Amino acid sequence: MTFELLVSCVKKDPHELAEKMNISSDAVIVSQKEDENSETEFDYAEKRIRVIKQTDKGVGLSRNTCIDASSADVILFADEDIVYEKDYETAVMKEFADHPEADILLFNVKVCDERRTYWNEDFHSVKLYNCGRYPAYSIAAKATALKASGVKFSLLFGGGAKYSNGEDSLFLNDCLKAGLKIFATPVCIGEEIPRPSTWFVGYTDKFFYDRGVLYSFLYGSMAKLWGIRWLLKMKPEYSKEIEYKEAKRLLFMGIADGDSVDRKFDGEGNMIES
Repeated sequence: MTFELLVSCVKKDPHELAEKMNISSDAVIVSQKEDENSETEFDYAEKRIRVIKQTDKGVGLSRNTCIDASSADVILFADEDIVYEKDYETAVMKEFADHPEADILLFNVKVCDERRTYWNEDFHSVKLYNCGRYPAYSIAAKATALKASGVKFSLLFGGGAKYSNGEDSLFLNDCLKAGLKIFATPVCIGEEIPRPSTWFVGYTDKFFYDRGVLYSFLYGSMAKLWGIRWLLKMKPEYSKEIEYKEAKRLLFMGIADGDSVDRKFDGEGNMIES
């Protein structure tokens, strides 16, 4: 079976990025906000790295471009600020060999405490109720199963899109609804280098509104219940900047607007807003 690392970045030198990330496998790098569209490739550490430069922006578009460009059996999504263990390809492939029932595996990546949303202590199944904690860079997939499902990353959510974040949660949610089997593994494959968030600028009105839209997409008729649960859990964090009542109003406004979005798809399976 073949393997490729799928890297989404913004206007980065691909040679410098390969060294910085410690890439030691075949890879596809999609670099956005470039001056022109182009495709090239080069050899690095005796591996092939393909580079796709785009003038467009949007992490969902970037990751979908990676999926379409990849020809490998197993793919691992990556961000530009991850430094990988030297044996990450072997570790990922071994986990899929050891767990043939898995279509998608979610790996550990070390991050600083304030950014950590998960840490897998054991191997376990991932369901709709607990898939929202995992970032895209934790996700490895059997490409055939993923492509057959037709699931793509949303173009509405994430860096460079209309709504702040959540494209990774939606992706996993849609994969589960499509019948793909997802498991979390305690195997660690790398470490995130701290940097300023590309989307979080504080508990602003837009933050709560966008989360409401996201919850509409994720939970449907249960969105308000999950929203209240999250608001109560996170109250010690955001209450320094905004009152619970106002946060709830904004989140519920986002849910209502999210419910009204006409969820159509383009010719490549990407959700678009009419």
